[in-house]
Amino acid sequence: MPISIQRVFFSLLLANSLWAFGQAPPSVNTLVQSFDTYRRQALQEKLFMHTDQAFYITGETMWFKVYYVDGTRHQPLDVSKVTYVELLDKEHKSVLQTKVALTTGGGNGTLFLPSSLNSGTYLLRAYTNWMKNFSPGFFFEKTLTIVNPFKPLGLPLLQEIPEYDIQLFPEGGHLVQGLPGNVAFKVVDGSGHGVAVRGWLLNERNDTLTKFAPHKFGIGTFAFTPMINTRYRVLMTDQKGRMITKALPTVNARGYTMRLDEAANDQVRITVNTNVDGASSVYLFAHTRNETKAADQRPIQRETTFLVNKKALGEGISHLTIFDADRKPVCERLYFKRPTTPLAISLKPDQKQYASRTKVTLDAALETAASQLKPASLSVSVYRLDSLANSGSGNILSYLWMTSDLQGQIESPDYYTQPETADVARATDNLMLTHGWRRFRWDDVLNNQATTASQLPKQPFIPEHNGLLIQGTVTDPASGKPMPNVQTYLSSPGKPVRLYVSRSNANGQIRFEMQDFYGPKSVMVQTNPQDSLLKLTIANPFSGSLSTTRLPELTVAESQADQLLNRSVAMQVQSTYWGDQAIRYQYPSVDSTAFYGKPGESYLLDAYTRFPRMEEVLREYVLGVMPRKKQGHFRLHVPNLPYRTIFEDPSLVLLDGVPVFDMDKIIDFSPLKIKQIDVITNHYFIGQSLFPGVISFMSYKGDLAGFPMSPSVLRLDYDGLQLQREFYSPRYETDRQLGSRLPDARTLLYWNPDLKTDAQGKGRVQFYTSDQAGTYIVDVNGLTIDGQAGSQRVLFEVKNSPK
Repeated sequence: MPISIQRVFFSLLLANSLWAFGQAPPSVNTLVQSFDTYRRQALQEKLFMHTDQAFYITGETMWFKVYYVDGTRHQPLDVSKVTYVELLDKEHKSVLQTKVALTTGGGNGTLFLPSSLNSGTYLLRAYTNWMKNFSPGFFFEKTLTIVNPFKPLGLPLLQEIPEYDIQLFPEGGHLVQGLPGNVAFKVVDGSGHGVAVRGWLLNERNDTLTKFAPHKFGIGTFAFTPMINTRYRVLMTDQKGRMITKALPTVNARGYTMRLDEAANDQVRITVNTNVDGASSVYLFAHTRNETKAADQRPIQRETTFLVNKKALGEGISHLTIFDADRKPVCERLYFKRPTTPLAISLKPDQKQYASRTKVTLDAALETAASQLKPASLSVSVYRLDSLANSGSGNILSYLWMTSDLQGQIESPDYYTQPETADVARATDNLMLTHGWRRFRWDDVLNNQATTASQLPKQPFIPEHNGLLIQGTVTDPASGKPMPNVQTYLSSPGKPVRLYVSRSNANGQIRFEMQDFYGPKSVMVQTNPQDSLLKLTIANPFSGSLSTTRLPELTVAESQADQLLNRSVAMQVQSTYWGDQAIRYQYPSVDSTAFYGKPGESYLLDAYTRFPRMEEVLREYVLGVMPRKKQGHFRLHVPNLPYRTIFEDPSLVLLDGVPVFDMDKIIDFSPLKIKQIDVITNHYFIGQSLFPGVISFMSYKGDLAGFPMSPSVLRLDYDGLQLQREFYSPRYETDRQLGSRLPDARTLLYWNPDLKTDAQGKGRVQFYTSDQAGTYIVDVNGLTIDGQAGSQRVLFEVKNSPK
């Protein structure tokens, strides 16, 4: 049975199990099937980035691990092969960009923070090419602090009257005349931190209807029943007595409201009220990360109630939506079910306190029953903890299960995934009321007419299954119209020889799937000569969608000046004394042969008599190339050896992988600059394009050796996938190493993006402390192959050794 049909069948069974009077009516099944059809159109990807820390000084390097999972079950994914990483400033402009290779479940990389950056808070974000089809709310985002000690901090002026952001959220989405409801509120300052306030709900006559106060992080709720033609507002005072006011959302004359409460027998109760004349029935539809979990229908006149067993809901955030009799969504809210079996990780350093330049042995273990052990990948960071570098560098558990499915910035997300208490449960439900968001629009679901995969609409950005895609367009330079069916070529001069061919589609779009494309490159794109006047454009691969995240202002206290100076000096010491050793790259293993594999003929010209003209070289000993003149211009032909004939059409001629169409230039080019000539003496396919043989000239350095290229060739610098850096830290195993007079000012002692656990669920790392005394934190995130996520932290002390 196909997976999609299995899921529909499961959904229908689940809906039936919730229908109190027997089999679910067809209208419920239709709703479930519409949702499942829409869900099959769009694979949901999620990314989580574990950075080595959350505070940096310019001149330092940011190390990161990318976890890549499917958005429904959080299992490691193997679809996209590239992650795009950006660092955005407070104006949401990209100041640093890189492309990171993905393998099954993730990848890792670095960002060097140059001295050109200003001090401030920045947004680190990551996404795949496929994720660009959707809202930037799908992208991973994380706030970082970067300080440039060589520039003025530019701290904002303190305001006597702080600006508070007050938001009000009726439960279910609406206030309706005469219907009881709850209103959630959120009060935060300019840094996104919750504000402690006292509040009053007032009507237009300034009568106090109720009093309220936030429960946690400036978030709370109050209940009331609104009346029509009455304006309501909230009045709040902060701890210094400053008053702020905010109008409530408009009260609707007719509509629906919903309220969720805990019920007995491990259930939740959803109460729906309405004052709509003629209301006959309502539907409840529940899904967890786009997997259908519950569907039911109830008759209604003024009020009805749904009971949902919590076991039916998935772990994490579920969306509960109420539809009217016409299956139009009228209310929605979120519900959080705490994960029951997160990945438990234990960390045990061999000591609690170490001297400088001393070995640290750290044992990590998965605290899971042996029968349930699954291989896991852990990322490990060890850095000095102080008032600059706090411990909030990110938590994969709270991100995957909560913040990735919520809108906006969440203060202290780790708080909500700790073991549940009454306070934690209340704070979590308040959070659900104030950060509602879904990854689709119900109109798109209910109006979708596709029933088969071939009918699904095509997305503009496809997954990069095999590596980096370079995309562009071919247009008429005069009219700007897209030009279809134009053959284009992309080359990057160098070794090994690579050539990519793409024919433009009906929209003039071209797409090149790059192989072994690492580091900064020079790229050349061109058409056949008859199309050389057309305009070629290569698209920027990074998303143009702006983030809606509000970045907090940089706050640095005067008491932190000494720590800033210490961190800055440490960075400069490391750069001066260890810079050369610290920059080491791990080069990927790539296929060193040319794209055409083993040629039919190959000539190393240094093994032959050198002639001053290329024509003599080709005629004397390159048997597979036949120079001919036609209408005063040279043409190069290749014999079609399988059939013992000569190709009538000219062969594809390359110089260092770049197509050359002017054979007079080849003939006039100095053969002394050419190291090798390869010849393919048969038809050769590149994608869907067929060529009558290939002649490949290669220079000594793979740099075109000064060959005069056509002015119609589009040349540009293009960054390929990032080369992975190896994390370097000195070892102090001998007396000579221990007594070295080179200063060791590392504050980041260790970074490992991919610690694999063994069959017993254990892993061990070893590293050495530096000359920097202080409290150090070991920060670990991890993910098993079946999608269990977890994190753990532990502290130890470093004290300088006596001299």
